[in-house]
Amino acid sequence: MEHTFTVQPLTYNTFEDETEQLDQCKDWGLLSEKATKTKAFFYKGNGMNMPCRIVGFVDKMTAVIAFDNEQLHCIHPSYLKEMQAANYSQRLTATAEDATSAEVAEGEVQQEEISAVTELAANDVPAEVNNVQQEKADKPPSAKSKAKKEKAPKLELPEDKVKMIATVKEFTTVPNNFSDTEDEVVIYEAVSILEPALIVDTAWSSHSNTLKKLELAIGDTLTFECKIVAKKLSKHPVPYKINNPAKMQKVTAE
Repeated sequence: MEHTFTVQPLTYNTFEDETEQLDQCKDWGLLSEKATKTKAFFYKGNGMNMPCRIVGFVDKMTAVIAFDNEQLHCIHPSYLKEMQAANYSQRLTATAEDATSAEVAEGEVQQEEISAVTELAANDVPAEVNNVQQEKADKPPSAKSKAKKEKAPKLELPEDKVKMIATVKEFTTVPNNFSDTEDEVVIYEAVSILEPALIVDTAWSSHSNTLKKLELAIGDTLTFECKIVAKKLSKHPVPYKINNPAKMQKVTAE
């Protein structure tokens, strides 16, 4: 039977293996840090209590779950976490209809706020700002602005796993919206895909337990196989992410 309530993803990231799935569920707070395997999850609400499994994510704020009929649904991880509480269904009985109305009303208010902001942005601009903008428009483009216009196009990254080489540039941490602790990451420089040959320049990856076993240091160069995707590192100008590096080997200088 098809579920009519689902919000199916146009595209999403699947987990490479159970380790990545475990790590992501721990980041979301759906599993404890000591968990060694995933568990059964349930989707509740509107009289439903259906088993589901987490199969991937659209982004860090949107998990993708699959039901027994293989139908996919996008859900906020915190919302899914709330559904695992034993008394969750009891909280949604008498007030379910009111809650739905409130959500609709809130959505309408948000839409009105967006429209108002858009109208202000278009019409309520001070004359001084308009004058400055007109002066800028009348000036010929400078060499600096031309350089910005000639910015390098976005790389066409392979969809499959590729062999890469990179040098460790920095170890740092970034905020995690689902945890009190920050995520450890590695930033790489001199990043290139070996086959097909493509210079990436800079990229980043999670500082996973597997990477920690290599005892990497700044300046170490290594080769590995991975998937690389366009995903900017929070608070850092690094546009590409290395997912699940495997077959990692340090390159010894000759």
